[in-house]
Amino acid sequence: MLLLVGAITGAAANPDVKDGCQEKCGDVSVPYPFGIGEQRCAMNDNFFLKCNSTDDGQQLLWFRENMPARNISLRNGTFTVDIGTSFNCYDKSGQKSQFSDQSITLGSGPFTFSDSRNIFTAVGCDSLALLTNENVTFGAACLSFCTTNGTMSKNNSCSGSGCCQTSIPRGPQLKPRNAKRLWANASSYACGMNTNCSYSDNGQGYRCSCKEGFVGNPYLEPGCQDIDECKDPETYPCQGKCRNTNGDYECKCSLGMRGDGKTGCQGFAITTIIAGKCPSHFSSIPVVAIACFDCFQSYIFSTQRTS
Repeated sequence: MLLLVGAITGAAANPDVKDGCQEKCGDVSVPYPFGIGEQRCAMNDNFFLKCNSTDDGQQLLWFRENMPARNISLRNGTFTVDIGTSFNCYDKSGQKSQFSDQSITLGSGPFTFSDSRNIFTAVGCDSLALLTNENVTFGAACLSFCTTNGTMSKNNSCSGSGCCQTSIPRGPQLKPRNAKRLWANASSYACGMNTNCSYSDNGQGYRCSCKEGFVGNPYLEPGCQDIDECKDPETYPCQGKCRNTNGDYECKCSLGMRGDGKTGCQGFAITTIIAGKCPSHFSSIPVVAIACFDCFQSYIFSTQRTS
């Protein structure tokens, strides 16, 4: 299940966490504004998570006490968690023998279920599945059935027989806040230097992201740092002379060639090889081999005439 991280209302040197704070819980990275271990490691209570050890020595990251966390993505503004499965089982007489209804509480923080990244799925024959909020003001439902010769799906795919899928609705939206006003108030604006600010997909608050050509944690000081593209030619190709700039890089083709050095240069490069010095009565400045060739030729002709 994917949760959307919505409103961010404050800001915080490690690129991912505050100094002295734990970076991972088990296999899950915990970037700021989230934090574990100490309260100061998170932006506020909404982003403070628990990292507990299991009996076999493994560490599990928990969201809201009962949902194990699997991944946190600042770029996508998502928090992936595991939730239990609701089920109803019936015996041969048609009586309900086992059942489990799941109730999920996200709390008052800036989290809501992602309507674009989650799929509500029901598996079973002649099954009606419902997903609603506590006040039943919005929800989702789907009905699955089996044909006479139909078979139920036994994997994650849904063929339409013995299962059904539908999207989930957006949760209640808050009124958008003016990000420009928040930027003017440094105490309440969370985005650092070289970042972009955009409203979240679900309408709750805003998100911070690094501008193109910059990398780092947009919520931590000193913000996002410039990428030196010249040090990574596999990702940022350059067939000429590379020069790093703030947020970008320049690539000029070599002397004698033309085109865009980032995509490819055409022509023949001129290699400047220092061959030596011409005689003093011609020039005392080092010149390239081609220039000196003409110079030597003139010198030979002149000596022949004088002899």
